[in-house]
Amino acid sequence: MSRFFDEAAESGSSAPVEWQGGTGTFWAWGDFGGASVALEASPDGDTWFAVGEAVHFTEKGVAAFALGPCRLRATIAGAGEGTSISARI
Repeated sequence: MSRFFDEAAESGSSAPVEWQGGTGTFWAWGDFGGASVALEASPDGDTWFAVGEAVHFTEKGVAAFALGPCRLRATIAGAGEGTSISARI
């Protein structure tokens, strides 16, 4: 399992990980405090795309995705006081 965040308290993006392609599962949990977390993909590491609503959470959740080879990262938006989010694939 690849870790994106461990109890992250600020808005921003995780370091990218290489995805070899295929199906995967995105997990997110913790205290969202009004924030959201989303899975993003990039073909080149410069241009990032939202993977979709199924992997965009405003509370704890888990969802499957299927992608070809790419880079993946998680992005937290709207973090405020009390935000503490963990996310994995």
